[in-house]
Amino acid sequence: MNLLRPVSLFFLLLVGFLRLGYGASPKWAVTYSDQPTLEELAPYSLLVLDSHYHPSLETLKTQKKLLLGYLSLGEVEKDRPYYNEVRAEGILLMENRNWKGSYFVDVRAPRWVRRVIEDLIPAILHQGFDGLFLDTMDNPGHLERTDPAAYKGMTQAAVNLLLAIRTHYPNLPVMLNRGYDLYEQGGGYVDMVLGESVFGDYDFSTQTYRLVPKALYQEQLRILKDAQKRYPKLQVYTLDYWDPKDREGIKRIYQEQRNNGFNPYVSTIALDKVIPEPR
Repeated sequence: MNLLRPVSLFFLLLVGFLRLGYGASPKWAVTYSDQPTLEELAPYSLLVLDSHYHPSLETLKTQKKLLLGYLSLGEVEKDRPYYNEVRAEGILLMENRNWKGSYFVDVRAPRWVRRVIEDLIPAILHQGFDGLFLDTMDNPGHLERTDPAAYKGMTQAAVNLLLAIRTHYPNLPVMLNRGYDLYEQGGGYVDMVLGESVFGDYDFSTQTYRLVPKALYQEQLRILKDAQKRYPKLQVYTLDYWDPKDREGIKRIYQEQRNNGFNPYVSTIALDKVIPEPR
């Protein structure tokens, strides 16, 4: 059964540029709110949006944008409509202490893979999204490192899940958020990777924006550049967080990431607004 919709010539060309790595990457933004106006979103040709709370996709499509719908693969939040079903299947683990109401998923479970492939992805595509933004894929490796006995095979299962998505949806544009430990085996199964909080981040304990510690910044830089070398067609994006009132600070982040060869966007930690790049 073919679950993909017919797509426009513009979309096919854009995907081709992404796959082949030609030319400059598209100007992009991410927001998980339905509040941004069409005027605020107009400058961007690639948008990452929440798959439930978002502006009118139909209108955005008329502006010839590539729209990626959010899908959390390593966690399920209580406000997602499928939470109770997943909970009943017994594949949810402990609550994420940093994000209340969000629970880790055992990605080794065939039932979860089947749900992702047969239910969750089609539901996103049928809304009008062109592709996927895959989140929380750091979790499987983190859990396996924390307790190798209890979570043995989680990292490989995450790679296998990326392969399953690519196998069932070979032409679907896919952006992977972080998931750095998956790049060696799974980097070829996605079109784009996102380095989140690479240079600028938000400190929840002090409720302030701050630069990422130099050692961590350099480590992420190495991982992302190695991914570019290993997979020349891979597009690398960055999402950094900064105080929207500090225009000079935001300018610095854009310059830093472009100098690194990445495609940057800077926003607030809430990701509920579109923050234009200062000129």
